[in-house]
Amino acid sequence: MSAKQVLTTLMMALVLVVTGSLSQAADMPEQASLDTLAKLFDGVEFDHAMHADLGEDCSACHHHTTGTGTTDERCISCHADSNEVASVACNACHVADPFSAEYINRKSLNLYQYHVDMPGLKAAYHWNCVGCHEVMDGPTGCQDCHARTVEGDTFYRANASDTSTSGTSGH
Repeated sequence: MSAKQVLTTLMMALVLVVTGSLSQAADMPEQASLDTLAKLFDGVEFDHAMHADLGEDCSACHHHTTGTGTTDERCISCHADSNEVASVACNACHVADPFSAEYINRKSLNLYQYHVDMPGLKAAYHWNCVGCHEVMDGPTGCQDCHARTVEGDTFYRANASDTSTSGTSGH
């Protein structure tokens, strides 16, 4: 192969990589509302663009869903060479209620027990978010990112001196 052919091939590869990255970036939302689990706490208005600028690549949060490969040590043994999937949303794979009868029954049908240890949506969010925030010195308190709802206050008995809620449901 001549030097000109090598250079042309390298340039074409670079164009494909840059074009793919640009189209992926164009599809990326600036903001994302993480509100699937909003009950005891309000949803989080997530500044996706700011977090994307901080991260090394998309796979830091999105595992193998963006075509960049996974770097998560819990996933890499099986998914080192996985293809890109249709959705990058966390709730496309991680279920909101991993302890529901429906989900447990569906898992029991999993003959080979793939993903039997996959965390639910709340755990997936918190492993990614809080874990990274601890490393990057970001906020880690529950109410640093999302406010507790009235239902959350009742559940956690936020006003402990108020005896009118004594004996009601709580944590």
